[in-house]
Amino acid sequence: MNKPLNTPSSAGVRLGGDTIEVMAMTALLIFSIVFFSLLAPGFLSATNFSSMSMQLPELGLLSLAMLVPIISGGLNLSVTFTANIAGLTTAWLVQGLLAGMGILSVPMAIMAGLVVGAAAGFLIGVIVAYVGAHPILVSLGAMIFLQGVGEFLTRGGGISGMPEVFQTIGSGNFLGVPIPMLIFLGAAAGLMYVMHFTRTGFSIYMLGSNPRATEYSGINVKRVLITVYTISGLLAGLAGMVMLARFNSVRVGHGESYLLITVLACFLAGANPFGGFGRVLPLVLGLMSLQVIASGMNLMGASQHLATAVWGAFLIIVMALRMPFIKQS
Repeated sequence: MNKPLNTPSSAGVRLGGDTIEVMAMTALLIFSIVFFSLLAPGFLSATNFSSMSMQLPELGLLSLAMLVPIISGGLNLSVTFTANIAGLTTAWLVQGLLAGMGILSVPMAIMAGLVVGAAAGFLIGVIVAYVGAHPILVSLGAMIFLQGVGEFLTRGGGISGMPEVFQTIGSGNFLGVPIPMLIFLGAAAGLMYVMHFTRTGFSIYMLGSNPRATEYSGINVKRVLITVYTISGLLAGLAGMVMLARFNSVRVGHGESYLLITVLACFLAGANPFGGFGRVLPLVLGLMSLQVIASGMNLMGASQHLATAVWGAFLIIVMALRMPFIKQS
């Protein structure tokens, strides 16, 4: 049964709901910082905050790439392998085809990697829009395809040894803020503008709320779907660039463990699993809280695996508490 199309009154209710989401995520972030500042030695040090700012952007960019399809009522399970293929493309071009072009090889290779990421999303969008297959099945097929192609091209290995400029991007800072964090915040701000202040963003929210009404309103649903997955692929490609720069290498499967966490992080921030609702700012705040939890537990001597388990348990609890309200929205 289709959900009713948003009306001015329901939009006002949702605006209040968005404010509540932002306040809830802000409160969670403050509570997490206070909690671990009391229990974790060295948590409030500049070194720890710099470390968190270096680690967050990978998961953050992949979560942004997941958020857009979720708002449209779909899902993109191929974000991590899209990031890997984009990174592999850039690394291969820098060390191979464009190796003799000097400094120009780096921006050209990065641009090519982003184009590959966007192209992967574009193809998913075309299949979803024109074939009518469910996004989960299409993106799952794309995930397996990209994984296979990547492993075939690299023979199960990886590519390492990037030029020094990549190390600057991956570990440098500007005005005291790590460059990867600036890239993430810039991408979040850009996506926030697109989703909140453009006709494209309005169409994506409308599609997620009621696909049939969206089509009757004269919006080109197929074009919107293609745009959704192209944006998702582009953001995943950007995540691939950050991972390549941070680790000075790339391999198929890197960041694979982030996939389901990105989905749950979107729901933690208030995205509706049925589409139509979800905002960028609560997601950014929620991701910061998850990073604070992981870093705090690490300083307390807990293993990364335990921190991941705590993430999962925490997200499940939040979703269980929020689900009754999601069904009423």
